[in-house]
Amino acid sequence: MVKKTKNKKTASAERVPFFMRPMLFIRRWLLRIVLAVAALLVLWIAAYSLINPPTTPYIMSEGLRLGGVTREWKPIEKIAPVMARAVVAAEDADFCLHWGLDLDAIVEAAEDGNRGGSTISQQVVKNAFLWHGRSYPRKGLEALMTPVMELFWSKRRILEVYMNIAEFDEGVFGVEAAALHYFQVSSSELTRLQASRLAAILPAPKSRSASRPTDFVRARTRSILSGEATIKADGRAACFES
Repeated sequence: MVKKTKNKKTASAERVPFFMRPMLFIRRWLLRIVLAVAALLVLWIAAYSLINPPTTPYIMSEGLRLGGVTREWKPIEKIAPVMARAVVAAEDADFCLHWGLDLDAIVEAAEDGNRGGSTISQQVVKNAFLWHGRSYPRKGLEALMTPVMELFWSKRRILEVYMNIAEFDEGVFGVEAAALHYFQVSSSELTRLQASRLAAILPAPKSRSASRPTDFVRARTRSILSGEATIKADGRAACFES
């Protein structure tokens, strides 16, 4: 008489108590769902390395709130180079030196308590894929997704997307719309002063104005003008300039 043998999967299942089997089933499917969501996020991030984001969660919410927004995509090669340098000088001077997360800046921000430690890369992840507001889940996703974006995107692409989805006034998104809104010129025609003034209102464009600058914005503009020249001279703009 031939004795039937059971496969390992069946034998293993029979060793599990009956009341535990539903929990194992749920855990298995939860793991599959998490892996599927992670795979979709990676594909989404990779796709945006080639496809310009048609919108973002924040732009959509502002559009619904305001009844519309002003935004026009502008390729980085058609934006005045000084604008890119001004943004980096204002928001993330070591943009070319880190891999998405600037650990020193994060530690300094935690010690200070009044300043953010987010890099431009982190801001792109937040603006393009996630939601605004302070919460541990969002910050956790941001920290996980930023290195993935850095893996698929060039620094030049990260900066291009940033300049096209950043908010510069209520309902005004991207440097092209901002240049027209504040100075009635295209972003390709921005001067050093105008570019630095636009960068100076980040990251609080709803409380600052590039055309009616306060003493704070004027002082920040002077600092950005100096920083823009510095990163151009010392090579910290090399990763995004053609």
